[in-house]
Amino acid sequence: MAKTLGRRLQNHPRLLEYAYAGTARFARWCAPLLQRLGTHRLERFVRGPEEVGKRWVFDCRMCGQCILHETGMTCPMTCPKSLRNGPCGGVRSDGGCEVLPDVRCIWLEAFERSRSMTRYGDTLRTVQPPVDRRLEGTSAWLNLIREIDRSAPGRAS
Repeated sequence: MAKTLGRRLQNHPRLLEYAYAGTARFARWCAPLLQRLGTHRLERFVRGPEEVGKRWVFDCRMCGQCILHETGMTCPMTCPKSLRNGPCGGVRSDGGCEVLPDVRCIWLEAFERSRSMTRYGDTLRTVQPPVDRRLEGTSAWLNLIREIDRSAPGRAS
């Protein structure tokens, strides 16, 4: 049932889009205080609830560089090939994944969902940097505050 509700939420990304925008504003507002406290100290308190919520709704893989709002509220890390910049070219004619034929290509879902998003719908076209594997398992919200979530591998500070 939880997976079904999470899927329903994903299929209506406008609500999630507004929730994301509000959370991002709140994170930026809190950033100076959180940086003074030390974001590394807060990791253990923030990471758990973030993981539970994102895993429940988005099947999140905790890459530490969340781009849900730029991919139609669809986690690109759920792609069997972990592609962050669109489909691989092996999408079957029925929309099935090349690797897992019984699963619909997540990039088709991302495209369809992004069309109903008013704020971030066009950001699907943004080219994403490669995943910095050193950030895996860390809080994407704290990485946003630290401004390391958009770093290319080897450039995170």
